[in-house]
Amino acid sequence: MSDKIEKKGREEIISTRGITLNMGPQHPSCHGVLHLILDLQGERVMKVEPDIGYLHRGTEKIAENLFYPQFVPYTDRLDYLSGMSNNLAYVQAVEKLLAIEIPERAKYIRVIAAELSRLSGHLLGVGAWSADVGAMTVLLYAFREREMILDLFEMLCGARMTYSYLRVGGVRYDATEEFKERCREFCRVFPGRVDEYERLLTGNRIWLKRNRGIGIISADDAINLGLGGPNLRGSGVRYDIRKDEPYLVYDRLDFEVPLGTVGDCFDRYVVRLGEMRQSVRIIEQCLRDMPEGPFVVDMPEIVPPPKQTIYNNMEALIHHFKYVSDSFKVPEGEVYSAIESPKGELGVYIVSDGTEKPYRLKIRVPTFMNLQSIDHMSRGGYFADVVAVVSSLDPVMGECDK
Repeated sequence: MSDKIEKKGREEIISTRGITLNMGPQHPSCHGVLHLILDLQGERVMKVEPDIGYLHRGTEKIAENLFYPQFVPYTDRLDYLSGMSNNLAYVQAVEKLLAIEIPERAKYIRVIAAELSRLSGHLLGVGAWSADVGAMTVLLYAFREREMILDLFEMLCGARMTYSYLRVGGVRYDATEEFKERCREFCRVFPGRVDEYERLLTGNRIWLKRNRGIGIISADDAINLGLGGPNLRGSGVRYDIRKDEPYLVYDRLDFEVPLGTVGDCFDRYVVRLGEMRQSVRIIEQCLRDMPEGPFVVDMPEIVPPPKQTIYNNMEALIHHFKYVSDSFKVPEGEVYSAIESPKGELGVYIVSDGTEKPYRLKIRVPTFMNLQSIDHMSRGGYFADVVAVVSSLDPVMGECDK
């Protein structure tokens, strides 16, 4: 009898004892240097506090000490898995400030680059998520397709990770016929590969157990917490900047916006798969409709002459912009421009004082906003569910810490 009483007492102590657990910043499931401070009661999560700042590089302050075109390579290092999208958000903001209208061909090339970047980001996001919960095969499959995308980027601009391809006024290099044909071939192959992911995951009982009903967030809460991208649309909120505030040529393209219903991890997974299918549709239309013509504006005061050493010589580039600064004035004022990046709304806010450098530059990054929801999604669940929740948000700490 005394043994039963003693055992019951121990169980009560264990069930009510609270502990604080540090997860990360060196943890494979934290998607980089994310540090989570978890308050647990047994296996139950009472509170999750994200601790960021381990990758801080002062990106915004760097921008304020560079000429406008010089900052483009730094944007590659934000969400370093989707560099083209970062390039696009920044150059569009500068073009809005300078009232520059880029050529039609450049618009189509930018859309193709941005959608390939979306595919690249989603592939690694879904692949790493799968590995986090035990499905290693999907990560290997996703990398197989991602390599095809990186090959396309290499054909387009010569780089595979940090591209610096988009520039104020257009793009650095034209899209060749060889690139377009390889891109068409990729679009023919890729939908079948997404079908493979679905066969491995969508009906898999372990995948369903780890994600369905986990990390639920309602539409109202998602909006109030500032979620964006698939994390917002997974809760059923029909908001996509490509549709609601169209830029480039998205208003001319036929594509759908996938939505979830419950707002759990599984819905966020389904939305990402749907977006990958839609990105292929967008790329095919752009390849079909892309017009001939210039791929960069004819403005020597903004764009250095092509095929000159000034392309590869930073000193010559600085000299060029110092030389033209007397003949070209940057208007004073402020602008905000946003795109639909793979992770949500990526916006750039610029305050100009009329010089060739921004007086203030602020980057609104989706990972920073999305991480606010971890506590809301995880409370009341199990410790193991935190891994699935973090993976479903697909954070990249390079843009969060900026």
